[in-house]
Amino acid sequence: MGNKGKKKSHRLTNLLLVLILLVGLGLVAYPEFSNYWNSFHQSRAIMSYAEKVANLDNEKYQAILDSAMEYNRSFAIKSNQWVNSDEEVDWYNSELNVDGTGDMGIISIPKLNVELPVYHGTDEAVLQIAIGHIEGTSLPVGSPHPNEEDFDDIPFASHSVLSGHRGLPSARLFSDLNNMEVGDVFYITILDQLLTYQVTDIYVVEPNDSSKTALVPGMDLCTLVTCTPYGINSHRLLVRGRRVMNEKKILDVRITADAVKIEAIFVAPFFAAPVLLLMVLWIMVISTGIKRRF
Repeated sequence: MGNKGKKKSHRLTNLLLVLILLVGLGLVAYPEFSNYWNSFHQSRAIMSYAEKVANLDNEKYQAILDSAMEYNRSFAIKSNQWVNSDEEVDWYNSELNVDGTGDMGIISIPKLNVELPVYHGTDEAVLQIAIGHIEGTSLPVGSPHPNEEDFDDIPFASHSVLSGHRGLPSARLFSDLNNMEVGDVFYITILDQLLTYQVTDIYVVEPNDSSKTALVPGMDLCTLVTCTPYGINSHRLLVRGRRVMNEKKILDVRITADAVKIEAIFVAPFFAAPVLLLMVLWIMVISTGIKRRF
């Protein structure tokens, strides 16, 4: 083989190695970059929701809240919560739809360091980027409480169920829900109403078992649902919370997923650096071998 052929072969080998390096870096960085990108859009959705709520006049605000409460009151006396007519589906979709996007509120879980928008329904388009409210359960406004310190005295039962994916490479969502323990709290913000729930029960059930998401007389509940075990997804993990007195009066919706975003954008290089180093060493070894050979 002539010198020209050797050089051409050498260049092709180096080009191939560089391409392999770039593909490897892309595979390593994609989950963190994608999580950062989705966290950015989640933050924007939360800020947009807060802005829309802030621009509501008092009459419109009260009408939206009263209508959602009436929905839950009617839902509490339904004979079958999972069977809905077309009219009921339309009614559901119109409730708490402040900005026309289906964004009905915000869930904040301090222990997991997540704050996420909550949307109507559990279509895959929703669950890829946010938390979905399961149609066929109470709206996440709960039940009105005459006494803020007595949550056993409610006019009707309420049980909202929120679903989120776990283990997506593109978004964090409910990936860490298995770390929740009895006694932990999470918050639901609807309009500017803050609802505090304390975890009372944790269940693992079959996918078609809805017994733990049914209304419980005299209780205002919210259950968080995701798949389990991690990566197998044969069952459902349910984290049930019962409403308690607020620890704080207002949830600052301006505090978004920034912590998650910063963490994600800086974690990727730490994963990519060892791969980059190994690939550079590999290129040097291969190049040295080629030179010695020819």
